[in-house]
Amino acid sequence: MTGRPGRTGTSTRGGSQASAGDLLELVRSGRATTRGALQQATGLSRATVGQRLDRLFRAGWLREGAGGPVGSPLGGRPSITLEFDDGHAVVLAADLDTRHARAAVQSLSGELLAEHSGTLVVEDGPDAVLGELGRWFGELLLKTGHRAQEVCGIGLAVPGPVDSETGRVVQPPMMPGWDGYDIRGRLARAFTEHTGAAAVPVLVDNDANLMAYGEQRTGHPDCSAFVLVKVSTGIGAGVVVGGSVYRGVDGGAGDIGHIRVPEGARALCRCGSYGCLAAVASGGAVARRLAEAGLPASSGSDVRDLLAAGHPQAVGLAREAGRRVGEVLATVVTLLNPGVLMIAGDLAGTPFVTGVRELLYQRALPRSTARLEVVTSRLGERAGLVGAGALVVEHLYAPERVEERLRALGV
Repeated sequence: MTGRPGRTGTSTRGGSQASAGDLLELVRSGRATTRGALQQATGLSRATVGQRLDRLFRAGWLREGAGGPVGSPLGGRPSITLEFDDGHAVVLAADLDTRHARAAVQSLSGELLAEHSGTLVVEDGPDAVLGELGRWFGELLLKTGHRAQEVCGIGLAVPGPVDSETGRVVQPPMMPGWDGYDIRGRLARAFTEHTGAAAVPVLVDNDANLMAYGEQRTGHPDCSAFVLVKVSTGIGAGVVVGGSVYRGVDGGAGDIGHIRVPEGARALCRCGSYGCLAAVASGGAVARRLAEAGLPASSGSDVRDLLAAGHPQAVGLAREAGRRVGEVLATVVTLLNPGVLMIAGDLAGTPFVTGVRELLYQRALPRSTARLEVVTSRLGERAGLVGAGALVVEHLYAPERVEERLRALGV
């Protein structure tokens, strides 16, 4: 079974239309956490609220919490609060880079219960890579003591543009052999092969999108326009507007690494074109220049290690790369007017960010940067995992999908 991302930030229907899924959304969001508050928010009768909540209790998705404050000045019994029970299921998440991957078991609230990272090369092809991820998932479940039947869904971040309707990557420059491949189907089968459990929904999205989603939800939930730029072996951006990932018409939004820049006229990009930003300012591009100087660098992670060691040539090239990216980001910031611009990935250190700031504030309109925060990642290498897990939860517990799932459970 596969699925596609659900909507976030949707309004809850009132009156007789409010479903059990709508009530669950009100509780999960904290907008209404008692029976009385749910009646007031929806206009439903006490009996109808009780009937719909009973379905959620029988599914194991809601629990009663501590009593709230007494609402009447005359006293009386405190209202019993309602809570989303985040222990009734778990989510599996994975984040693929070009030569490395991370996988985790997460609670429905986003807590990482177990994690594994290791070498996994996307050029080995989707069948082998996704099969290996299935094996990792099986081992992680054993480590946590969770049964495979407790898994409600799988989220996967990949380093390429993804059509959210199909979950397939579309002409990915850094993922040879993956174009149009049925990632959802293969990962669902790999999960079954290594756990013996039935297939579960699989959601796939671009890594920068999911990093942005995870960072925005955990660290900047009140930011209505959030941009994350990942600079590792390649360059990509994720945009979250109004609490939802902005993907464009077919998943191509944020692919800023393939914007042409004058400095790169002779630089050949992995996409086959000349002059792309990624060809002159990515971690891969910096690594090539360091290798030409005789230093041991072949990828963005190698550059990160040299920067951590304070290597002067790496520091200088990272700052120069930051300036080139900052020039492109001046246009991005002017167009989107975000409240937060986050720099993430292997190059997201002081030299690179300093270069970004130099050109960004020099080239962008003061109006566009007056309220802009330029920050670095809070979640670090776990951002993609957190975003992938959150995407699954928001998809499966969206009001319309709650109704489908409750009917399937027979409650």
